[in-house]
Amino acid sequence: MIDWSRQCAAVISCFNEAERIGAVVTQVRRYLPQVVVVDDGSTDDTAGVARQNGASVVHLPQNKGKGAALRSGWQCARERGFAWVLMLDGDGQHAPDDAPRLFACADRSEAKLVVGNRMTRPDAMPWLRRKVNVWMSRRISALSGASLPDSQCGFRLAHLEILLGLTLTTKHFEIESEMLTAFLAAGDRVEFVPVQTIYLGGQSRIRPIPDAWRWWLWYRRQHATRSRGVRAPEALWRPQSNPIA
Repeated sequence: MIDWSRQCAAVISCFNEAERIGAVVTQVRRYLPQVVVVDDGSTDDTAGVARQNGASVVHLPQNKGKGAALRSGWQCARERGFAWVLMLDGDGQHAPDDAPRLFACADRSEAKLVVGNRMTRPDAMPWLRRKVNVWMSRRISALSGASLPDSQCGFRLAHLEILLGLTLTTKHFEIESEMLTAFLAAGDRVEFVPVQTIYLGGQSRIRPIPDAWRWWLWYRRQHATRSRGVRAPEALWRPQSNPIA
């Protein structure tokens, strides 16, 4: 069994989340003492609030996008000697109390990437977000040759050495899709576990038109290069059916 409190750091990328980041950090630290908040060019006091609640902060002077921010957090975790990273958003949409589910899944399997699955109970997700997620997940599943029920969930547990060894180039929200396909293409097991679906209102950090366009361009490039390419062996993904307690 992995000693998660010693071997895993939480990495939270956020932009202008001073209102919510404090509560997120406090809740995560019940499971992981080491929390790295990547302040992606915020104009509010996100960094200050995160520090006040016990997080280490990596400050990016300009907004670079979720993918770029996460990579900065991963590098920080590696420099501090951690073997795993738990990724979650700073806006409160992921329940830190679900973290033990991801840890337990990694403990009992050989998965190097464990992803939260909100689609077992998707009713709390806004209708349009739910439909877009299903649409994207179907295409990523076809692209990778594996059934991926929630390709866009950012609540993830990853083996850090493998993660940093992948060729990941996207800088924005398409990082979720790129990470999944890269793990599978490398032959590493991916698991999904049910997690809570939380939407607190407020403005989403996703910008529908530019983010959707970037994702589509990424997908088309991947589709063009993989149309005759590698399909992930079926054994690399095994669904988790245990319900949310």
